[in-house]
Amino acid sequence: MTTVTSKPADTRGLAGQSVGDTSVCSVNQTQLIYRGYEIADLAAHATFEEVSHLLLVGHKPSASELEAFDADLKSERCIPKHVQDEIIRIAKDSPDAHPMNVLRTAVSMLSHCDVDCEDNSADAELRKAKRLLAKIPTCIGVHQMSLDGKDPVAPDTSLSHAANLLWCMSGEKPGDVAAKVTDVSLILYAEHDFNASTFTTRVIASTNSDMHSAVCGGIGALKGNLHGGANEAAMDMLKDIMTDTEGGAMTVDEWMQRAFTEKRKLMGFGHRVYKNGDHRAGILRTWGLKYAAEENTASKKWFDLGDEVQAIMLRDKNIHPNVDFPCGMTYFAMGIPVPQYTPIFVASRITGWCAHIMEQHANNRIIRPLAHYVGRELQNWRD
Repeated sequence: MTTVTSKPADTRGLAGQSVGDTSVCSVNQTQLIYRGYEIADLAAHATFEEVSHLLLVGHKPSASELEAFDADLKSERCIPKHVQDEIIRIAKDSPDAHPMNVLRTAVSMLSHCDVDCEDNSADAELRKAKRLLAKIPTCIGVHQMSLDGKDPVAPDTSLSHAANLLWCMSGEKPGDVAAKVTDVSLILYAEHDFNASTFTTRVIASTNSDMHSAVCGGIGALKGNLHGGANEAAMDMLKDIMTDTEGGAMTVDEWMQRAFTEKRKLMGFGHRVYKNGDHRAGILRTWGLKYAAEENTASKKWFDLGDEVQAIMLRDKNIHPNVDFPCGMTYFAMGIPVPQYTPIFVASRITGWCAHIMEQHANNRIIRPLAHYVGRELQNWRD
């Protein structure tokens, strides 16, 4: 009698493996939950400041708690002069430097002037988390303004976190729709359990290293185009399709079939967890279309193209878009430079990272998994 054995599960990349407990976030096929609140509920009814408090402090803020939390953030938005000067110098001397590398350097420099840097106690960690949350948009803004040949602007405490981010990047006060769309995108990107960058921060934190070091590691992990950089890559892909199909040289379907034949990886599609579609994608697409309709009607063509690409992917590959796909189109419609998409992701995900770093430090055991050795058999060096 022949015994049939099932093929072992592919666990590369820790696929399907549970590697720890968390009370920060829950992800499943139908829901993304931040500390008990579902993402669609938060996107519709909360602000990013409220979500930041929820993630970092651990509960929905009261009116007075939110006021105090917001005041703390606004008071910490400015960055030290030497950090600003270094960002400007990099923009001038190395204009092609990846913005994520620049942001990683800025966060590292901020560690040198944070009095709580080496203190991993709960109170100190919350103070550091709020400072990073407040200062990262300023760092992004200084870099982009310098690349544009403009003098950086001071953060504006009259603006919300999302609106201030846009102000720092452009020197122009955003309209209500732009600020709201940005706010929603920050909420959607704030947290996603043990994703690659968050797991990186927890591994670093588990060694009893400091929050700034862990965040620098998270930035490095998020930079990759299989993670945070996917929103940049998705928009670059759409620009390639638009260029190749304009004027009737080929159809979108023909472009896609060529990409399938060449086994080109099409960014912004598929997800390790969501096999039936990323519910964040529809939320952000709706807001992107709203912005296009009210502020930039010419940008509607990108959403139309995106819908066509999405339909072909679903028809031929049964693969749904993830949140990075509409994000690329939405940010592009708003005039945000593509290389800054992933730094903006950091401006959001810093909340989730810091929540996980604090959780790791509060109940720590160093993360040290085993490896399955597949190398050579034992040999004698003298043979």
